Amino acid sequence: MSNALTPINPSPERFANPLLQMKGVLAQPAVRRSLPMALMIGLIAAAALAWMTLSTPTQKTLFTGLPDSDKAAVTAALTQGGIKSHVDDGTGALTVGEEDFSRARMLLAGQGLPKAAPGGYAILDQLPMGVSRAVEGERLRQARETELAKSIEDIDAVAQARVHLAMPEASVFVRDNANPSASVVLKLQGGRSLSDSQVSSIVNLVASSVPGMKPDDVTIVDQLGALLTKSGGAGDGGNGQRIDFQRRVEDKYRTQLIQLLTPLLGAGNFTTEVQADVNLDETQATRESYDKAGVLRAETGNWVGNQKDGAATAPGGIPGALSNTPPPASQLTTPQAATGNPGTPTPAPTAGGPAPDAQKQTDAFQRAYDLGKEVSVTRAAPGSVKRLSVAVLLRDPEKGRRTTMEIGQITDLVKSAVGFDAQRQDQVTVISKKFADADAGTTSKPAWYDNAWLPIVARDGTAILIALLVLILGVRPLSKALMKKREDTPRIALGAPMGSPAAGMEGGIASGPVSLDQLEGSRGYDERIGAVRGFTRDNPTRAALAVRDMIKS
Repeated sequence: MSNALTPINPSPERFANPLLQMKGVLAQPAVRRSLPMALMIGLIAAAALAWMTLSTPTQKTLFTGLPDSDKAAVTAALTQGGIKSHVDDGTGALTVGEEDFSRARMLLAGQGLPKAAPGGYAILDQLPMGVSRAVEGERLRQARETELAKSIEDIDAVAQARVHLAMPEASVFVRDNANPSASVVLKLQGGRSLSDSQVSSIVNLVASSVPGMKPDDVTIVDQLGALLTKSGGAGDGGNGQRIDFQRRVEDKYRTQLIQLLTPLLGAGNFTTEVQADVNLDETQATRESYDKAGVLRAETGNWVGNQKDGAATAPGGIPGALSNTPPPASQLTTPQAATGNPGTPTPAPTAGGPAPDAQKQTDAFQRAYDLGKEVSVTRAAPGSVKRLSVAVLLRDPEKGRRTTMEIGQITDLVKSAVGFDAQRQDQVTVISKKFADADAGTTSKPAWYDNAWLPIVARDGTAILIALLVLILGVRPLSKALMKKREDTPRIALGAPMGSPAAGMEGGIASGPVSLDQLEGSRGYDERIGAVRGFTRDNPTRAALAVRDMIKS
């Protein structure tokens, strides 16, 4: 019997069939030993991939079509704010996580990014050729609105502005022509407000930028819906100014009370309200008075004198003139009191009065008198307080209550601070009560299922659960099955013929350990090789000693 090993030529079908090749590879001992570890690594890698896929948040587009300068500035701002961003290589869109979208928008808006957004007259540069007149007019109006909004945003108190222009079509009929109008919506900075002069400046700016627009056709509203443009005519009767004046008077008294009571009671231990009835009516009175004794303004008249010793007056003057004619003979008349009318005779002398002029016979005078006149104008300016009502609520101490004397002292202080006047029927009320709990008025916390962190925890928990299920239900049973198969590896039954079910190197069932007697009693070369292999596997130490002895010999 030949001891030479006969080479077995593998059939070509073995290499042609991929399944047979895979079975052959998996049948190798080294592959079988490393297969559980490889499967475990593969499953761990699959779980890690699933974890990374599920843990990556859903992306939402933040901006599209930004220039490179703005894209770099926006990315840097988001990175500094702790927000991860991604730029799509294909479309160039800037995306962020869905849960970070609102925070990113607010962060960029606070820094004024992006800055190179198209607007203003740049819209006209993008206007294609061949557009209609209507489209061109709308683009021009949009450009004006954008430029006006940018001009208004240059004011410090204005954070954002939007302008809407209403431009009516021109008509050949004069009665059909309508004036253009404008509406402005302002978003003011936190804690800032616009004064009346600033509102007037915005109104004049918008009205001057549009041909034919009047300042009365401009309306300005803030972000809270309050109308900032107020008509100064008789339409509102000046109610806005009246209310503003009354509010300032009440704020003045309220500030005085706060400054007075804060050092005594402490901040937060009292509250006060003031209601002032202010007289805003303007009163003007005019009075005229005359003096009974008048003042002589003008006098006209003549008088006739008496002849001296009864002799006629000799004529004199230029000869031939009327003055040379002697006057007629005088006649005695009874003098009367002068009344200022012409032709009135000289009054008769009175007893105790001045003697009459001896040379004056009669007189006639016309006199004009001016009476004394006095004009008095009294004007009462508005703003006086007609009635004042003050209410002060004190917080009771934690232990005990305030005494009546203490409340009375505080009442006297309040009256002195506001200028209490009993004639005006002013009223001051001070009471002390327990304040409600500050936490009772606060809004309730959102439900646990409305919190923002719940979707993130659910996503991460799902990924961890999937990984654990893969390890428990996949890797662990497979590793146990492979380890059990290794432990149940059959041993060669010595003495059985080759190819029998009880023999074989890999597939037979071993009947027991191989001894030296069985090794020496084996027949044939193949049987002896199988016995040596079984003996070496069962007795590795004795096999090593035998190999050592063989080497020494």
